[in-house]
Amino acid sequence: MPSKRRLRWVAIPLGIVTAIVLAGCSVSERNGFLPGFVEGGTAATNQTERVSSLWVNSWIVLLAVGIITWGLMGWALAVYRRRKGQTGLPVQLRYNMPIEILYTVIPLIFIMGMFFFTARDQTEIETQWTDPDVEVTAIAKQWAWDFQYDGEEKDNSDAVWTMGVQAQPDEAGDIDRDALPTLVLPVDQKVKIDLQSRDVIHSFWIIDFLYKKDMYIGKDNSWSFIPTRIGEYDGKCAELCGEYHSMMLFNVKVVSQADYEEYLDTLRDKGNTGDITDAYDRLSNLPGTGSNSGAKEEE
Repeated sequence: MPSKRRLRWVAIPLGIVTAIVLAGCSVSERNGFLPGFVEGGTAATNQTERVSSLWVNSWIVLLAVGIITWGLMGWALAVYRRRKGQTGLPVQLRYNMPIEILYTVIPLIFIMGMFFFTARDQTEIETQWTDPDVEVTAIAKQWAWDFQYDGEEKDNSDAVWTMGVQAQPDEAGDIDRDALPTLVLPVDQKVKIDLQSRDVIHSFWIIDFLYKKDMYIGKDNSWSFIPTRIGEYDGKCAELCGEYHSMMLFNVKVVSQADYEEYLDTLRDKGNTGDITDAYDRLSNLPGTGSNSGAKEEE
């Protein structure tokens, strides 16, 4: 058996090599190769690192469990293999209560641990701002997006908006991203996005923000976060919603507060004002109510 001194001399260089390898990992590698991170920069939102941390740590635990399990399987195959000259079946053991308790309790502990951390992070992410700096209504429709920047009036008459159309690929299949619906957000501000659908189930997904939420007719969802890095990001529908689901794309631009205010002014100058949340809703019968709130009454 190797002495403790020998083990120490093996452990020290192994620890040094491990530390060097980990220190040499890029930001992308340390965050599980997920989008939303750039070298030497901040994450895309205040929640991005929370999501990536849950992802990476879950994989570390799962890989550790896998290595131990595969190691035990290999050990059992090697130690209890049939030897030359052996015949018949090995001794059959029906029960081993300590082992059965062990392989019941340990997985239960892992499952409870993963549930705890997932529930903790999801609760934090799902907590909505009660006093957001910016409130936007994102409206999904087959197969594009409308974005309304809500105002301060009760009837939302001072809101401004843009209505988009689905992506139009050219003959080569390329898409002009400048023509896509664009959601503009101010950096380092509390943003609350109210999610609505005009027709079927959609899913609002900003890829680099590492989070997505479904959108239902008659049931509004919300998502609160702080954009922390100026830049442009890709968004799309993440729920199969019909023939042109793949063309349901949008852009996200995170800009300075001054540029954000200037953008809203351009929408006002175009006359894009008022509340459009009920405009052009296809399914006017809200589930469980029997109402036709989406239909316009004619006088």
